[in-house]
Amino acid sequence: MTSVSAPAGTAVVVGWADSVHDRQAGARALLDAFDRPGAEPPLPTGDFAAVLVYRDRVLLMRDAQARIPLFFRESGGRVNAVSTAARGLGHPAELEHRYFCRYLTGNMAQPHADLSPFAGVHRVLGGEVVELAATGRLRGRSVLRARRPGDPPAPLDGLGPGAAGQDLRRALEQAVGRRLGRTTACHVSGGTDSTSVALLAARLLAEVEDPDADLILLAGRFDEGELAGERPYLMEAVDAIRRLAPAARPVIVEADDVADFDDFEHHAGDSDEPHAHAFRAPFWNRLHATAAELGCDVLLTGCGADPVVDTNLLHLHRLARSGRLRELTRQARAHAESSERGIREIVGTHVVRPALPLAAERLARLVHRGTVLGGLGNFTRPPWLRLGFARAHGYRAASIAESRFVFGSRPEQSLYDAANYLAAPDPLSWRHAQQNGFFLSHPFLDAEVIATMRRLPAETTMRAGRSKAVLREAMADLLPPRIHGRTAKIPFNDLYVRGLRAHGDELIDLCRSARHPLTAEMFDVDTLCRAVREAQWGMGDSYSWDRVNASLALVAWLERLGDRRSAVPGVTVPVIVGS
Repeated sequence: MTSVSAPAGTAVVVGWADSVHDRQAGARALLDAFDRPGAEPPLPTGDFAAVLVYRDRVLLMRDAQARIPLFFRESGGRVNAVSTAARGLGHPAELEHRYFCRYLTGNMAQPHADLSPFAGVHRVLGGEVVELAATGRLRGRSVLRARRPGDPPAPLDGLGPGAAGQDLRRALEQAVGRRLGRTTACHVSGGTDSTSVALLAARLLAEVEDPDADLILLAGRFDEGELAGERPYLMEAVDAIRRLAPAARPVIVEADDVADFDDFEHHAGDSDEPHAHAFRAPFWNRLHATAAELGCDVLLTGCGADPVVDTNLLHLHRLARSGRLRELTRQARAHAESSERGIREIVGTHVVRPALPLAAERLARLVHRGTVLGGLGNFTRPPWLRLGFARAHGYRAASIAESRFVFGSRPEQSLYDAANYLAAPDPLSWRHAQQNGFFLSHPFLDAEVIATMRRLPAETTMRAGRSKAVLREAMADLLPPRIHGRTAKIPFNDLYVRGLRAHGDELIDLCRSARHPLTAEMFDVDTLCRAVREAQWGMGDSYSWDRVNASLALVAWLERLGDRRSAVPGVTVPVIVGS
């Protein structure tokens, strides 16, 4: 936390604005920018939540990427406290049931709506500024655009891949540069995304020749199972990075004994809010603990790159909207020929489903009758969520709102907004941030990087058989040949299957022994247990498994809700008359 004072007022900033390297300067710039009443300057790039206290008003704000949470407690139109932890403001006996309906629809790793789990506790949204009077009276809420320094002008139609690669390279270099600390760790997996971030960090640090700057290459290594196939790519990535920065320290964390759902009740139960991706926390927790032992002040990751720089097939929906059906067919056929998917599947996923998401999911459920998980998508009510609870607390409205957030009227553009909330490790990272002194930062989710990809014409990014074509072009001079040319990365399915096999019975016991009254009110526990068993047997798909994972995390969270030992540390600021 950074606190600065000036004649205008005081700023309390959790995280960083403008640059990790000089947090004091970033906090002062934030305080100065909003000094004039009614001013709405663009928010700076960064990972921050801030409280700005002036003589006549108080401003609460978060950066547009919304990595760091911020909540306020409101009653009767007045705000009486602000915190980075919802648990620090709410009461375990006063829960907001509408929040759980919104949580149980979709598969976002992070919440993005106003509601919190606790009645009377509200979330400051990403990119939002909440204005309070000095007495705490709520004056208004507004979402500001992010400042994107150095944006190149909008391109002409038909911008070639070379120019697009140069634009992305410039934006990504600036995003990495803003995030470099004194001791920077880069998560390296051997994939295109993490290797690109680490290579740019190494190059930038080599250029400044700062003897006090330290670069750590943090990697989880698997010597057994499917993920052992990533080891050659990992070692090639480390070698390439060290050619640019010979002083970079590789730190290899052995991870063969890690599986999803290890110590699940702890990881899911101790989070500030229910964490839908808590099942994957064991792997990230091990990397975080290692980075903390090494004294890192920032951990850079390639997470978040897929929806931003990969081929955006939702542009097929744009072709359908504009009536360009021949071009749609040609593009769909080209992508089908370069993959193992059929034209019907591609059109169904990227044209029909975004247009009618709820209807498409209901049809899929009818086709796959007879199982709990068959045909279960992101938005329709999971069969274990009791119909009475769903109706009483607005599940249908929540599913409509979530589907509109994900797809919107222009799904190819909405993808970039939703991308910001898909990065799964963030809630775990934030939970450990206060004790570790660092948290994950995502160069690929930088506002300038997203703006660069967003403005590129579809024909530049949609090249059949070549994923992340613009990123490969941007990094052609740095990526080692094997990584530059690879077309697929081994997923973490092995960890998931191994975890369910090892812990499936424990997860079922967790559900059957749950004591919190809301669990039985929300869920048909027998049906949820059947869903866990089907997932354990390999039935369903990633969409349906995500729904099961989210529900299991909610059960564990409710069980630990009243346990003081699981309280999440947070920075709490009271809002006092005349403050």
